Amino acid sequence: MTGDLVRDPSPEEQELQQKRAELAALKVRLAERELELATFQAELQTFKHLYLKIVGVKIQELQRLHAQIEEYTDLLAAQPSPDAGELKQLYRQLAKAIHPDFATDPEERERREALMAEVNQAYEREDIERLKALLEAWANGPDAIKGEDVAAQLLRILRKITQSQLRLANIEQQIRELENTDEYRLQRRAQQAQEVGRDLLSEKVQALDQKIQAAQARLDELKKQAD
Repeated sequence: MTGDLVRDPSPEEQELQQKRAELAALKVRLAERELELATFQAELQTFKHLYLKIVGVKIQELQRLHAQIEEYTDLLAAQPSPDAGELKQLYRQLAKAIHPDFATDPEERERREALMAEVNQAYEREDIERLKALLEAWANGPDAIKGEDVAAQLLRILRKITQSQLRLANIEQQIRELENTDEYRLQRRAQQAQEVGRDLLSEKVQALDQKIQAAQARLDELKKQAD
């Protein structure tokens, strides 16, 4: 009898195959939910712009919030800067570890470029805690595992699975948070009203017009009394 003997895969190799299949399925699910989240965010943002455009009184509230944000921004800018030495050290460590020039394929390079952009933003904000978090995440990520033996490949796959699971959980949390916003609840009410032939935003405009008219009438009355 001739022919080569076929070696049965080791338990570690079998687990590697299983985890690769698990990761592939997880990536499909993650892509689906990322698309759903992006669509959700886009639809909600479109409705928010429409609402602000039609219901003008909301613009005043938005401007008030922007003014408060600017005040807090100025306040934070007046606080002492973090230690420049530690900031630069963290930045150098991250740049050395994740620089896009170290990528081995276009997909990895794109991911490193996105991460490096986040590092640069954190550095410009002098956000030491964010830089520390990015460095820790990189150290615990799949790219920190070197080697191409079965054990190294398995460990990288396991870390990628963990990363994908965390990202998926984060997406689910973002969707839940969006569903709990006033904007989403108002959007749902507008959709439900439209289903029965009502225009909720027009109704709100009419109600606001009535309040404006009543306020103007009261003002005119006070002006007459003052004359």
